[in-house]
Parts: sequence; C-alpha cells; structure tokens
Amino acid sequence: MNNGADLLMISTQKLFTSSRLARYSAAMKNLLICSLLATSLLAATGISSAQDSQATNSAAVKAYQNYDFTPGDTILFADDFTAATDGEFPDRWELASGQGVVNNAHGFASFLLTDGNYVRVSPNIKKKNYLGDQSTIEFEMFPQPGAYGLTVFLKSEGDEAILNFTPSVVEFKSPDVNLSANPPAAIADDNFNNKWHHIAIAYKAPQMKVYVDQYRVLVIPNMKFTPISLQWGGIASADAPLIFRNVRIASGGGMNMIGQTFTDAKIVTHGINFDVDKATLRPESMGTLNQVKRILTQNPALKFEIDGHTDNSGTAAHNLTLSQQRADAVKAQLVQLGVDGTRLTTKGFGDTKPIADNSTPDGKANNRRVEFVRVK
Repeated sequence: MNNGADLLMISTQKLFTSSRLARYSAAMKNLLICSLLATSLLAATGISSAQDSQATNSAAVKAYQNYDFTPGDTILFADDFTAATDGEFPDRWELASGQGVVNNAHGFASFLLTDGNYVRVSPNIKKKNYLGDQSTIEFEMFPQPGAYGLTVFLKSEGDEAILNFTPSVVEFKSPDVNLSANPPAAIADDNFNNKWHHIAIAYKAPQMKVYVDQYRVLVIPNMKFTPISLQWGGIASADAPLIFRNVRIASGGGMNMIGQTFTDAKIVTHGINFDVDKATLRPESMGTLNQVKRILTQNPALKFEIDGHTDNSGTAAHNLTLSQQRADAVKAQLVQLGVDGTRLTTKGFGDTKPIADNSTPDGKANNRRVEFVRVK
C-alpha cells in the first residue's frame, strides 16, 4: 500500500463487496460508508503529514550543510522550560527588572518577557563568573512584528556589552567596540518575524562569532571585553513580548580538530541534537557532524563506533531503543555526507552510562550525548 488514497480505495471496495453489507438498512449502509471514508481520510492525512514533516526536516538539515558552529563540551546550564509551571516565573531564573512568565508560545514552552524598559533575566547558576575563555551560548527566539529586538547582555566586572537581534541588524556594542551586520535576505526583515530562529554564540577570547540559523552573521575579531555572565532582556510589553526558549550555556570552544591528526580515544559531543523523544536530527547538529566528517577525511584509517546515550527520563528499555535509533541516524547522515559506511558502527547504551547527575536538568543535558569511539 503506497499511500492514503490506496487505503481509501481498497477499504471502500471491500466494504461494498462484503456480504455483510446486505444485512443493513440503506441509512445504516450510508453511515458505515461515511465512517470508513472518514477513517481512511484521516489515515491518508496522517501519512501525508508524516511525509511532509520528514521532507521539511531533510530540507532544514540540507540548509545547514556549511554550518560550522560546535557547542562547548560541558553543559553548564540547560533549560527548555518544559518543567516550569505554566503562567509563573521559572524557578531556575532570576529577575533583575521588569516582568516575565513561562507560557506555551507558538508550539513550545517558552519564556515571555512581558514588561520592562529594560526587562532583564539571568540563569540561576551557582558560579557567578561562569563564562570562561571559551564558552558557547545557544537559544531560540521568536520575533514578532512591532516588538523590540531581543538583547543578550554580556556582563563583566563593573561593565557590560550587548548583542541585539532585530529583523534588520545584529549589533554588538561594548565600551570600546561597536560592530553590526545585516542578516542575509532569507532571514531579514519580514522573513525574520513570526518564526523560530536558532541563535548560537561562540566565544573564544578575544573573539566572538554569532550565528542566526545556518548563517554566521557577525564576527567580532577582538571584543576588547571579557564576559563572565549573561542576561537576556530588552524593551517588552504584554502586547509585544520578547520570546525565547531552549537555552544552553556550555564551557569549552567545541571540537576543532581541523588539520590535526586524531589521536584521542573518543570524542564526546553535545552538539548532535534530536527532536524530543525521537531520532530525528535537528539541523543545528550539522556543525558537529561536519567537524566529524572533516576528522574522518583527514584521517583515512580512522574508524568510529557511534555510541548513543540518553538521560534517565522514560523506561530503560525505551531509552535503549531510542539511543540505538539515534546512533543509526547519525551514521546515516554521515554516510549521506560522503563518509564510507564501513568505517562506522553504531551502538545504543540508553541511560546506562551517565557522566553527570541525572537528578538535575543540567546533568540530564550532559548525559544526552553522542560519542565517537575510536575503533582499532
């Protein structure tokens, strides 16, 4: 059976030719036929929706083919707001000024900054100076027409710099540096509003790179500024809130092995991400996957076992299956990028090998990972 139309035709034909149909009145026949048609149409719609979703994801992954952002290797803070109470201020954040609330916005649990000039919120991290010489920051934002831009405030001892994201410009300002860039037309102006955008920031002192979706939009070669912590905020109102979600802050500068001979026993990655409870690769995973491909290209004798790991949410059996499916999805994508599949094997470990405390959100985020183990 190829599609929902085949299902509809065959099922209806079976009903009409069934000897049981003769037993019913004309009204009951019509009711049965309508019921079957509705069921078949729903099945057809479901098949079509799944196919459309898969095609959309494939197109998004393809758009990220040249993406080179890779997150840090240790997650310091992760919050997707799904554990926060709807309609309340999230308990893993601090409010410096203005007002904010967690609500479901445009399909996802999100942090809405609803009042303030300026509203400012910061992640509640025990270590106050948590941004080191190499750090990465990721989040997703949903700009709306008429709203002001979302601002990331970079704090240092006694001073601050800002990164401001608007439909027409991405701007960096520090006491000594003022740089800006216009986003590509595909994500500028009207194309920027009313959709989710993935923001990635890579800091390696003194340089900072800023990505919006698959594009590297702004490079600050020398910030002349040393950030130690962050705030999110801007000018917000109930009618024009600032909306963001899925925040991740990590230490380390990601995996930069270009031009080097690979001698490590394994690579532990947190940049290969999937849809929740699925083995569907998120497009921003391509930064890490592109790095792995380069390592394999530069080291022709190298082989990897791709190991999938989950946190302890869900049952052990489910996590074992999911981790195997995710490892298989990573191998399939690398093969699609041109890697010889005979150099790659896969294994799912579920939640059996945690590297952090599964009782905290940040620990869970560190345990959700893909490892590339060298095979001799």
